[in-house]
Amino acid sequence: MTEKPAIICVAITGSLPTKADNPSVPIDVSEQIESTQAAFEAGATICHAHVRTADGSPTADPDRFARLQEGLRKHCPEMIIQFSTGGRSGAGKSRGGMLPLRPDMASLSVGSNNFPNRVYENPPDLVDWLASEMKTYQVLPEIEVFDLSHILKAKAMADAGEIPARPYIQFVMGVKNAMPADRAVFDFYIQTVKRLFGDDLPWCAAGIGRHQAELNEWCAAAGGHLRTGLEDNIRMDRYTLASSNAALVTRAVEICKAAGRPIATPQQARQILRLS
Repeated sequence: MTEKPAIICVAITGSLPTKADNPSVPIDVSEQIESTQAAFEAGATICHAHVRTADGSPTADPDRFARLQEGLRKHCPEMIIQFSTGGRSGAGKSRGGMLPLRPDMASLSVGSNNFPNRVYENPPDLVDWLASEMKTYQVLPEIEVFDLSHILKAKAMADAGEIPARPYIQFVMGVKNAMPADRAVFDFYIQTVKRLFGDDLPWCAAGIGRHQAELNEWCAAAGGHLRTGLEDNIRMDRYTLASSNAALVTRAVEICKAAGRPIATPQQARQILRLS
């Protein structure tokens, strides 16, 4: 048990869930702002954001990201804004077209891996370019780890000065054909991160689908930070759809309290991540 404050990240929309899957998935920018505000008030201090077109298709449109960022800064003061540069929203350098907006953070996948029905391609030249753009615009990368090699690649990039020496690292567990939600693997990844980056490196984990609450519990107990939200999981349990992002955040807060972890305020989260 640890009293270290826990940062809760809410992944509000993603690229895949639709209103047909769960009517609470926020698609329009105005819906995203409203959903994030409720999640912020429930205890989330990072918003991980994708944007969609009017028909619900994923996009990397910088104008939509700009509208979302403006609304979040107005209605969720001091909340950490993290934009996705994921591959479902665009191809090539269009994936980083929103980085000149200078969000606090952005996701950075540093290697390729299999997804359920496709290869998630992150070729080295694109990874290097995205990292360079984040450095130019002073955006803290969140390293999305789908494989052990991604931790080692992140360390090599940190040593080369391509990303900060102290990035934020997130293990993504439970994606079919990628890293399973396995406790022994989880513990080994924590050990590897601490060995390579030091005990002070902030890290978190995302559990996909039915693994979300399970990974929240593991992270809370192990001193990591938590990710929840409708991007990764649309249900409270096998039979019940989540009523909102805020409901999933509330569950994460309860998990933290059961583990003896206070919830990080926006100011504390910024201190932990060394953000201004």
